[in-house]
Amino acid sequence: MQDRLDYFARLVAEEPTVARARFAYANELIRAERWEDAVGELRAYLALAEDEGNAWGRLAEALTALGRPDEAADAYLTGIDQSLKHGHTGMAADFEAAIEEL
Repeated sequence: MQDRLDYFARLVAEEPTVARARFAYANELIRAERWEDAVGELRAYLALAEDEGNAWGRLAEALTALGRPDEAADAYLTGIDQSLKHGHTGMAADFEAAIEEL
């Protein structure tokens, strides 16, 4: 796992405006349960790219793990809007259910 973390950290350091690298790095940070770092990378990714909902859900997951349910709910709500905008109704329903569990 550390090799993948190091690899994506290097990619982001070399090319900080490449959204896909930031998203991949954020996913590795989530796997490592480095929640605060994951939040930072996901926010950086979302500032660079229009996401179809998935990253908003991952951001909400990280915020929930950090004990920040209000911020997580906001991320889920944005994820619902984005997923519906892109036709991902199942994802929107999953996010609605997740909000109820917060």
